[in-house]
Amino acid sequence: MATTLTTSTTLTLKPGTSWNDAWQRCLAVAPEAFQDDRVRNLWNGTWQADGRALPATSPVDGSPIAGPPRLDSETARSAVRASLDQHRAWRHVPLEERRAKVAATLDALTEHRELLALLLVWEIGKPWRLAQADVDRAIDGVRWYVDGIEPMLEDRSPLDGPVSNIASWNYPMSVLVHAMLVQALAGNAVIAKAPTDGGVACLTLACALAVREGIPVTLVSGSGGELSEALVRSPEIGCVSFVGGRDTGAAVATAVADLGKRHNLEQEGLNTWGIWNFSDWPSLSAVIPKLFDYGKQRCTAYPRFVVQRSLFDQFLDAYLPAVRDIRIGHPLAVADPSDPLPSLDFGPLINAAKAKELADQVAEAIDRGAVPLHRGSLADGHFLPGQDTSAYLTPVTLLNPPPSSPLHHAEPFGPVDTIVLVDTEAELLAAMNASNGALVATLSTDDTSTYKRLAPQIRAFKVGHGKPRSRGDRDELFGGFGASWRGAFVGGELLVRSVTHGPGGERIPGNFPDYHLMP
Repeated sequence: MATTLTTSTTLTLKPGTSWNDAWQRCLAVAPEAFQDDRVRNLWNGTWQADGRALPATSPVDGSPIAGPPRLDSETARSAVRASLDQHRAWRHVPLEERRAKVAATLDALTEHRELLALLLVWEIGKPWRLAQADVDRAIDGVRWYVDGIEPMLEDRSPLDGPVSNIASWNYPMSVLVHAMLVQALAGNAVIAKAPTDGGVACLTLACALAVREGIPVTLVSGSGGELSEALVRSPEIGCVSFVGGRDTGAAVATAVADLGKRHNLEQEGLNTWGIWNFSDWPSLSAVIPKLFDYGKQRCTAYPRFVVQRSLFDQFLDAYLPAVRDIRIGHPLAVADPSDPLPSLDFGPLINAAKAKELADQVAEAIDRGAVPLHRGSLADGHFLPGQDTSAYLTPVTLLNPPPSSPLHHAEPFGPVDTIVLVDTEAELLAAMNASNGALVATLSTDDTSTYKRLAPQIRAFKVGHGKPRSRGDRDELFGGFGASWRGAFVGGELLVRSVTHGPGGERIPGNFPDYHLMP
């Protein structure tokens, strides 16, 4: 059942920011891709009014928005075959022409930056600041490749078939669109499956702008089970690029390994922050709110703190005031129509089902012995009067989740922090390596030599010293250890290498079934 609440200050939706406002702008900007109340699929170079459009609601307030028009498996196979034809032509287009087309696409994305960001707010609940940042990171990141692509492609050639992209909903622009444009710049046609949980309108607009400039893009919607045979196993596919959870990623990894297909699969891991012989508490307090950006719905979020027991009281003195100041609410609600959009740490989770799932996990963990150290209240949130808040979850902090709880060993993908206390360095490392590999980790310790000694033993691709690590932009590499990553590493020149052929016998950096090679 939907939950509602009222606030003491009467808020209203910022004029010009409604879903209908955004949709009407989409119809005006790209009428070929947006039809009445639905989006179209894009394949064979044409916007197709096919697929079964499913109902969808915005996590922001539960109101109706456009859902993905799901294709069946046979149509998806046709789309893949058509993409191969595009690929065979595109791979012979001179680099300077490809570069000009990608640059023109970036100019178009820049022109419609605010509309793309507004769609992200409604579709996946990003606060305005973070939605704009997602668009900007995509544009700025691809420009870096446009400016410096020549040496990255030296002695390299496009793959034999298009790149198939299957990505989660949380970063449609800075992860998915960014990767697609770099893959195209490197000489490949690209296919993307619109995430089922959100972002289809934003992706549709971005792809409409790209295809107008001549980029060979295919965008299809559908369930993973229905489309995986076409998008993963089709012999036409040259590479599979996946971003998502471990369960789905494991199935994709098995398929691509059996076929010997090029792949890069970014999967979840429990990213941890260790505290050992540490005293700079003001620096930790300052970073805590930033760790809650977008409700920790990020692959590089830090949901686990591993704390030296003798420092626990000092840790709480630094942590609790910071987490109590975190602001959540409706990303487009203002007190006065002339006010700027609110500066929030996060808005809703991706949907009400995810919020309930996490709330149930928290309740179960407490029933089994976890100690609740902090639980926020929706009454303190920034909401419209009577607003549906069923997709919102306030920050929660638990001490010592029981081993039987998913919160003990898996990434919650939401604003739930867990704390584990340790007494020895061996316990610290064991707790920080609880998930068999992670993407990022951080160790806060005053002693540099201690950091240099312990950091190599932490099973994460990036390990920060007192500072958070991120996926990175431009020349920063990215990958994962253990079960958090399969296939080629990406970022910087490695993204280009992952979707091109090099000299014969080349072993590209990555985590493959038969070898693990760090850059």
